[in-house]
Amino acid sequence: MTLFRLRKMTLVLDEIHHDGGPDATTPRLRGAVLSVVSNPFAGRYEPDLQPAMEALKPLGLRMAERLIAALGGREGIDAYGKGALVGEAGELEHGALWHAPGGYGMRDTLGAPKAIVPSTKKVGPMGASIDLPLTHLNASYVRSHFDAMTVSVPDGPRADEIVFALVMAKGPRVHSRMGGLEAADIKGEDGLR
Repeated sequence: MTLFRLRKMTLVLDEIHHDGGPDATTPRLRGAVLSVVSNPFAGRYEPDLQPAMEALKPLGLRMAERLIAALGGREGIDAYGKGALVGEAGELEHGALWHAPGGYGMRDTLGAPKAIVPSTKKVGPMGASIDLPLTHLNASYVRSHFDAMTVSVPDGPRADEIVFALVMAKGPRVHSRMGGLEAADIKGEDGLR
């Protein structure tokens, strides 16, 4: 049996045509994949959690591949983020297990983007929502891609579970007009600009 037993995987897709202004020439696609897994550390304190990250790497890759396919392929994906929602018998640090497996799962499947993968985590009850942050995958300072996608799993996480999530998007916010660094002007040197 695996350390983190997968109970279910959920996909959520948005096709955004407008946000109160004119219709976008090309609708923005935004999607998330959420996996509800058992928390082997629920109800107890484990001083050394880092080795467990290795067990989550295949899940990170599988989720990234599933989300990319749902968004119609890698071409055009230009924003990403991740998050974790820990059930009540767990602790916030259990959500931090997702940092490397979730981030590198996306990096490996998207062709080694430069920007750090934004992340969030929290402890919550079944059905709680979490806001997954998004930034441009090659330059964190591209304002047009600052966003979040609110997601939840109605029957998760149970007290002894964790919901691990990945989020990706194709294109900027549909009515982005806040200036700053534009995607076309990314230098790609440091993941920031």
